[in-house]
Amino acid sequence: MERTGAGAGDGRDGSMLRGVLERIVYYNETTHYCVGELRPEKSRETVSVVGALPGVQCGETLELHGQWTTHREYGRQFKAERFRSMLPATVYGIRKYLGSGLVPGIGKTYAEKIVDRFGGGTLRVIDEDSGRLREVEGIGPKRAAEIKKAWDAQRSEREVMVFLQQHGVSASLAKRLIDRYGAGAQTMLRNHPYEVARAVPGIGFKTADRIALNLGFANDSPERLDAGLVFTLRSMEDDGHTAFPREEGIAAAATLLECDPSRLAERIAALLEDKSLIEAEPGLYQLPATARAETTIAEHINRLARGRSRLPPIKVDAAVEWAQQRAGIGFAPEQAEAVRRALAGNLSILTGGPGTGKTTILRSLVAILTAKKARVVLAAPTGRAARRMSESCRHPASTLHRLLKFDPAAGGFVHDAANPLKGDCFIIDEASMLDTRMAAALVQAVPGGAHLILVGDADQLPSVAAGNVLHDALASGRVPSTALTRIFRQDEDSSIVAVAHRILAGDTRTPPLARSPDELDPRRDIQMLAAPQPDASLDAVRDLCSHAIPAFFGKDTEFQVLAPMHRGVAGIANLNQTLQQALNPHGTPVMAGRAAFLFRVGDRVLQNRNNYEKGVFNGDLGRIAGQDVANEEIHVQFESERIAYKLDELSELIPAYAVTVHKAQGSEFPVVVLPLVRAHFLLLQRNLLYTAITRARRKVILVGDPAAYAMAVRNTSGNERRTDLRNKLSLALG
Repeated sequence: MERTGAGAGDGRDGSMLRGVLERIVYYNETTHYCVGELRPEKSRETVSVVGALPGVQCGETLELHGQWTTHREYGRQFKAERFRSMLPATVYGIRKYLGSGLVPGIGKTYAEKIVDRFGGGTLRVIDEDSGRLREVEGIGPKRAAEIKKAWDAQRSEREVMVFLQQHGVSASLAKRLIDRYGAGAQTMLRNHPYEVARAVPGIGFKTADRIALNLGFANDSPERLDAGLVFTLRSMEDDGHTAFPREEGIAAAATLLECDPSRLAERIAALLEDKSLIEAEPGLYQLPATARAETTIAEHINRLARGRSRLPPIKVDAAVEWAQQRAGIGFAPEQAEAVRRALAGNLSILTGGPGTGKTTILRSLVAILTAKKARVVLAAPTGRAARRMSESCRHPASTLHRLLKFDPAAGGFVHDAANPLKGDCFIIDEASMLDTRMAAALVQAVPGGAHLILVGDADQLPSVAAGNVLHDALASGRVPSTALTRIFRQDEDSSIVAVAHRILAGDTRTPPLARSPDELDPRRDIQMLAAPQPDASLDAVRDLCSHAIPAFFGKDTEFQVLAPMHRGVAGIANLNQTLQQALNPHGTPVMAGRAAFLFRVGDRVLQNRNNYEKGVFNGDLGRIAGQDVANEEIHVQFESERIAYKLDELSELIPAYAVTVHKAQGSEFPVVVLPLVRAHFLLLQRNLLYTAITRARRKVILVGDPAAYAMAVRNTSGNERRTDLRNKLSLALG
């Protein structure tokens, strides 16, 4: 807390505003978002202020830093980006401050009496000479002691808040730290800033590092070097890798920390000694949780591969013949081999691109096994993939999260090695999306003797999270696998399937090119609309989504815009802003929250992280169906249920008019629109382009520069991920 006298001017300099908080119109206890009326110094009129102002009360003198804005409905208001709370210095301010009930034990009546007795010295008396409070009628020793205790506790918390904000910690994060450590938050940050970064979500390494350096931690202190190394490796995991060469890790950490690489080499030895780092192979390191996950995969794959099948007796050749007759087609040799391997061995992989007959094989396997009364379990990483699997196989399917049943209280899945799943054969589709940790959770929950069949397209993008499980299992050469290569679904030279396979072959010829939307042929299932410049591409995407696609396919046709990058004129962020304005211009704005995008009722949204309590998961698509202002909730309609979000949970949602190709994995859409411009060159990769166009069932419209298309086809670097799973599988399976 700070004491301050009257400031100069009325504080309306466009960046700072100081005055007494007269009234709180709205306050959210979770997000600390506040709408209030503040009376600037030397002014009799109040102004509206908004922003995250944790713990503020009427009567406080606030120094707000931010900017003046004009709200289309509420008019001119000051939007606070940071603030400082100071004790009021005037009798009026003190009376307002104590009368607000801010200090437990002092209500409006006692506030009047106390201020009448002590005037401008009231707060000094409470702080330094609280025994004098007994001079006020009605306040005895017990009440005076309670007032002093409450005052000291509040002062301690506010001092922590001021300290944290001085070091660049936002108000919401500061509140999170106080909730965890109480008055000890300041001490923890002073003495153990890097430990706080690991323990409190949202306080990342960079924030902790800034605080630590400001507090005088040495640039090469062991705590800083260790935290920087671990942060560097976690950043590499965010890029998909699970293992890190020594020299690369040291070089990246040295750049981050601006320190001598030789000091980092010394700290690696210390991290290895205390098991904060694992050496998978000489010179190749892993974080402990990731190393355990890969080891779990290898051990349980070995267990399954060597187990005794629990399937009922099946004459495999007769079953293959029966399945062909039932399907009314003859299997290609590799299709028949895929069925045999799945039935004969406990572990197998089936891969193939679009049109190669994976669905036919899955349907046949399900038919054979259910005819034999075997318990068949189908699952996929995403809800859309599970629904598509269920429809094509005519058998129930679920997401992996729902199959394994996450228990929030325990912080893990219900089904694991100690409590395995029930079933005889587990078929997992879209296995290219399996990251290391999810794969580890899955394989250990499959019961002994059961069959596990992984199905996927090895040419698609790898998982969003770290790992490359399907690729590593195939590359190990130890897991029986069948690759389907013959294309069965191909109608014409311009078909999506044909173009997809041309991309894999490195053929840079673009699909049929249209120079304007009028030249697009709705009968062709893939075309490219020329719009070489980013702004032209953005305009073309907007016009396609708002006019051409509804005209071609009907106004209710579902489409999805995919893009390689977040930033730039034709990036995800700008596409979402533009498409929201074009497709939902009159939607009611939702209540203010922490989300960067200003949502409206009717907006398409995507869940951006797993929320096990709500039962919605990363990649689930929905639409904002309404809001409950009284209860401060936003309602989102997903495929089968409506979910309520509090304001502070809006950061879990991102706009989904346009999403990244990674976010679209496991999903299919009737129409896909894909902007491709040379400004996207950093992420133009063959597997990204291939994955994007194979998300469409009826139509793909590429929008952009044919040269960018050719760049993507030529670039095969997107498959490279450093892991140790292949080595672990080879050792485990012999």
